[in-house]
Amino acid sequence: MPKRLIASHDPHLARRRTIERLFLHLGRAATFFGVGVLAILLLDVLTDGFPRLSWEFLTSFPSRRASQAGIYSAFIGSLWLLVLTACFAFPLGVGAALYLEEYSSRGPLQRLIEINIANLAGVPSVIYGLLGLELFVRFLQPLTGGRSVLAGSLTMSLLVMPILIIASREALRAVPDSLRQGGYALGATRWQVVSRLVVPAALPGILTGTILALARAIGETAPLITIGALTYVAFVPELSLSGLQTPFTALPIQIFNWISRPQAEFHVNAAAGIVVLLVVLITMNAAAVVIRNRTQRRGFD
Repeated sequence: MPKRLIASHDPHLARRRTIERLFLHLGRAATFFGVGVLAILLLDVLTDGFPRLSWEFLTSFPSRRASQAGIYSAFIGSLWLLVLTACFAFPLGVGAALYLEEYSSRGPLQRLIEINIANLAGVPSVIYGLLGLELFVRFLQPLTGGRSVLAGSLTMSLLVMPILIIASREALRAVPDSLRQGGYALGATRWQVVSRLVVPAALPGILTGTILALARAIGETAPLITIGALTYVAFVPELSLSGLQTPFTALPIQIFNWISRPQAEFHVNAAAGIVVLLVVLITMNAAAVVIRNRTQRRGFD
């Protein structure tokens, strides 16, 4: 339709286009501002911390002397937290999402559960730390060993569980209902439809949500401070049940400890620790992208 004819039918067209261009420029400016601030922060951290990175820094325990301090115990503690949190949170979160989305009947109880899960996803992390302190550190001390890596990973599991459930439910909802109906038309049971059709189709979204939830867990500091993670640990937890009941530290705790010190040398160590933490997060995101792409190709095949 010619522009003159469109303008004659819509007298406010010029104003609408002006508003549209204004919002376009505002959105572009907001994007560039956020990316610019992030780039400045990353450049500052890399400039300060990259020269401090070395094999000795990665394999040394914390020390009162900044030049001899390392992140070995904190790095291993973060890996322990990451693996154990995934072991606890993934089956429980995906199982809860499967039950709510595929098996439970629509009713007041399900709506109540959904509202509570959505509210729990927005609760500050320090609240989960207080819950973990009372439940896992004090009440279940004979099982967890108190302020241990096991209590820390259980607390982190509670923290990421609502996020994981919501992400898994969204992935399950994205599966076309015609796929389920086709399975039932062929005589499959509900379990066969869910396990062989729905879950494989939703797996890319579930894995992406899981990786993002774990990325949040590995960067959280407040719950670990609340449950009493140590800032100076000169050993690493052993690969055994008794090892899981030993005290621990983690990268965010170690970075927080160095940042709070007045000496500038420890601030350089903190910047180097942030670089290591960023590398871990980028590696996790890259692994999530690779796994998602592979599972998507399998799904289409």
